[in-house]
Amino acid sequence: MSTGFTVIRDNTPASAIPKGAVVAMGNFDGVHLGHRAVIGAALAMGRAHGVPALAVTFEPHPRSFFSPNTPQFRLTDETNKLRLLAATGLAGAVVMTFDKARAGTSAQDFIHHDLIGRLGISGIAVGYDFHFGKGRVGSPSLLVSEAPRLGIEVDVQAHVDIEERPVSSSAIRMALAEGEIADATTMLGGPWFVTGKVVHGEKRGRDLGYPTANIRLDKHCGLKHGIYAVRVGKGSQRFDGVASFGRRPTFDNGAPLLEVFLFDFKGDLYDAVLDVAFIGFIREELKFDTIEALIRQMDEDSAKARALLAAAPDAFPQLGVIG
Repeated sequence: MSTGFTVIRDNTPASAIPKGAVVAMGNFDGVHLGHRAVIGAALAMGRAHGVPALAVTFEPHPRSFFSPNTPQFRLTDETNKLRLLAATGLAGAVVMTFDKARAGTSAQDFIHHDLIGRLGISGIAVGYDFHFGKGRVGSPSLLVSEAPRLGIEVDVQAHVDIEERPVSSSAIRMALAEGEIADATTMLGGPWFVTGKVVHGEKRGRDLGYPTANIRLDKHCGLKHGIYAVRVGKGSQRFDGVASFGRRPTFDNGAPLLEVFLFDFKGDLYDAVLDVAFIGFIREELKFDTIEALIRQMDEDSAKARALLAAAPDAFPQLGVIG
């Protein structure tokens, strides 16, 4: 696990920014295998030149700025994106605020002012399809053409394919929306996960013999409603469990809620912050005519979850510490 991962923001003093670093630039939603190829190129470049490698990323996601009224299912919020980046070996991340001013900055000004002037980069790695600057005029080919004059090295990574399908954040969102957890895990290079604080629920699970830790996910979460095998992180501790994400059709059909039952756990989890990694999809959400039928199904779901988790004993996202 990486330590000392530094986060540089718009208000970070110039004196605190390591000049001469190389950067991997992208939105990095999910930090999937395609992103990791770009990060790997930056790390290799940094090692070759004996300088640190940083990520350059943008918050909020530019899509949210340009389409504020369109629901955006993000694979990772800002904090979890940084935790994933911190585990890659990068020395830190530059988080640039994506606002009206940055959206209106020309590609040339962004290169000269932000990358060269403020960050003082010596090299940059990007994906083949990454665009930046006003009107998305900035492109990998522009960086390549400017590199000799600027005295920087540029590495452009091709798309990463799995079974002849390009890996992308949108493809992962689609997989999660269809409950295709194995596909999402493969493209991400590890399980997809969410983080949230345990809140009080209706306590029905306790009465059923399945007390749950309830977490409200982002309202735009596009994960398929259903039952999942999950591995839960509470700090450095790991627990196996089974989880339901959905509207509880047997009871209230209310707002979507993640309800997690931890196997062989005793204790109070209220207000605890948990990382919930999705290891396998078990079934779709169903409505049951009787409580007895529901409990029988929950027993069966738990057995299936235990088997899925036993087959993947080490499955959990690699997370670093944000310095």
